[in-house]
Amino acid sequence: MKVAIIKYNAGNIYSVNHGLKRIGVTPVITDDPAIIRTADRVVFPGQGEASTTMSYLRGRGLDRLICELKQPVLGICIGMQLMCSHSEEGDTGCFGIFDACVRRFVPQRHEDKVPHMGWNSLAGMKGRLFDGLPDSPYVYFVHSYYVSVTGDTAATGDYIHPFSAAMHRDNFYATQFHPEKSGSTGEVILRNFINL
Repeated sequence: MKVAIIKYNAGNIYSVNHGLKRIGVTPVITDDPAIIRTADRVVFPGQGEASTTMSYLRGRGLDRLICELKQPVLGICIGMQLMCSHSEEGDTGCFGIFDACVRRFVPQRHEDKVPHMGWNSLAGMKGRLFDGLPDSPYVYFVHSYYVSVTGDTAATGDYIHPFSAAMHRDNFYATQFHPEKSGSTGEVILRNFINL
């Protein structure tokens, strides 16, 4: 099983690398199109700002490459957001894999803090990524932007209002939360992705 983590100018790549190693997978971290195309699984992680990240990806042709992949692909955090059609962050056009817009959280009450950071439960889980998990498992989030609930939503979270905690369309899977930082629940999700 060859697993590629897409290397680009976003953080969090090495924590995803360690998360996969914890479940017995040794991935390759690469921006080489040939290696990414021939990998059995591709992980598109990220922490960063949408417009500068998209500019970097476009400059290297990685945006087109990711959209053309046929094997299972897992986007994490900004990886999920960039799979959508547009982000309010920097008024950025994104991949368009998911027909959805990424919007900034707007606090409604004094206690609403942005970014949303910490452990929150999942609801409405559907799909093989969540096989073997109990109802309402807790996962770890760090994000200021969110995707509304759409037809591609595979799990929801609730912070200020409901949002897409995970998405799925065809061979593209995505989580707004960080499975690599979500303890045993995250390990189940990563293992399920590898075993798709």
